[in-house]
Amino acid sequence: MQEPHYTLRQLNLMVRDAVEAALPDEYWAEAELSECREHGGHCYMELIEKDDRSNTPIARASAKCWRQTWQLAGPHFLRTAGQPLRAGMKVLLKVYAQFHETFGFSWIVTDIDPTYTIGDMARRRQEIIRQLKAEGVFDMQRELSLPLFAQRIAVVSAASAAGYGDFCRQLEENEYGLQFRVTLFPAVMQGEQVEASVISALNSIFSRADEFDAVCILRGGGATADLSGFDTLALAENVAQFPLPIITGIGHERDESILDMVSHTRVKTPTAAAALLTDHLHGVLERVEQAETAIGRYVTDHISRQRQRINQLQLLIPSLAMRRIAGGQHAMEMAGTRLAAALQHRLTMQHHRLAEAELKLQGFDPQLLLRRGYSITLLNGRAVRNAADLKPGDEIETRVEHGTIRSVVK
Repeated sequence: MQEPHYTLRQLNLMVRDAVEAALPDEYWAEAELSECREHGGHCYMELIEKDDRSNTPIARASAKCWRQTWQLAGPHFLRTAGQPLRAGMKVLLKVYAQFHETFGFSWIVTDIDPTYTIGDMARRRQEIIRQLKAEGVFDMQRELSLPLFAQRIAVVSAASAAGYGDFCRQLEENEYGLQFRVTLFPAVMQGEQVEASVISALNSIFSRADEFDAVCILRGGGATADLSGFDTLALAENVAQFPLPIITGIGHERDESILDMVSHTRVKTPTAAAALLTDHLHGVLERVEQAETAIGRYVTDHISRQRQRINQLQLLIPSLAMRRIAGGQHAMEMAGTRLAAALQHRLTMQHHRLAEAELKLQGFDPQLLLRRGYSITLLNGRAVRNAADLKPGDEIETRVEHGTIRSVVK
C-alpha cells in the first residue's frame, strides 16, 4: 500500500494547527534584540538569547509587532525608557506563537514592558560606571583645567546638525567680540554607529592635540531620546582619558549619560556650550583688564613716590653738600696736621740714626787705629791678614802713625 503524499503547504498547515493547539495563549518572553527595524508601520525584530557564561547564542527567533500594536507600544516605550528600541537591548515582550504556511514561524508581539528594559539599562550603566571607577579613569577629565585662552575648539558633531550651526553662530555673534577658531570633526550622533564614529573623531583630534585648547561633543536636531550610543564603556574610556578638556552638549533633559559623567563639563545644549566658552574667555579678558589697571595704578603710584623722594633729595642736597664739604675740609686739616707731625718725627729719627752711624764709622777709621800704636801691612796695596800669604822676595809696606816702612820678605 502506497503511503500518502503531502504538499509543502499541507504540511505547513499541519504545523500551524499543531502550534496553535500546543501554544494557544500569550506569554511574557525575555530576550535580547539583535535586530530591530520599522517598515510599513510594522516593527520587525530578531530575538536572541545568549549563554551567561560564554555569551554565545543559544536561541534565536523572529518577532513582529503589527501596525495597530506598534503605533501604541512604540511611542509608549520611547516616552518611558527615554529611547527607542534598538539592537542590543534586553526586552520583555508579550507574545503569542504564529506559524504561517508561507512565511514560517514567528512570535507576534502584543505588548512591550519598558520598565524591564529600563532596569536592564540601569544595571548596565551602573556596571560601566563601576568599571570606570575601578580603572581609576572616572574623574580624570575633571582633573584637567580649561586653558585661560580657550579659543581653538575642536567639535565632534554631525555637520548638518542644527545644534552645531547654533553653536558656531553663538560663538561668532558673541556680545564681547571675542574670536574663536572652530574645527569640525564629523561624526554620527545617533543610532548604533555613535560609539565607533565619535571614537574615530576623537582619535583624529588626538593626532592634532597641540592645535586645540578644548573639545566639544555636540548633538542637536535629531531624535532627542536616542542617546544610548553615549552610554558605552569604550566611548567613556576614550573621553575620560582624553588629554584635552571635553565639554558635552548633547541636547537632552533627562539624567546624565555616562559620557556626560566622565567629561570635563556637561551642559544641556550646544548653545549652552558656546555660552560657557564665551563666558570663560570673557572672564579671562576681565582679569587681564583688571590686572592692566592694577599695574598702571601701581606704576603711577611708584613714579609719584619716586618723584617725592627726588624732590626731598633736591632740598637736602645743598645742606648735605655743605656738611660734606665742611667735614672734608676738617678732615683734610686734621690729616695735614697728622702728616706734618709724622714727617717731623720721621726726620728726627733719621737724624738720630745718621748720628749713630757716623759714630760707628769713626770707630772704624784706620787713622784712629794708627794713633793708638797699631800698624797696617800692605802687599800690592792690600792689607796682609795672614803671614802665610807672604813669600820670600815680596815687597811689603808697613804704615804707622807717622810714615811708611817698606820691607822685603826673606
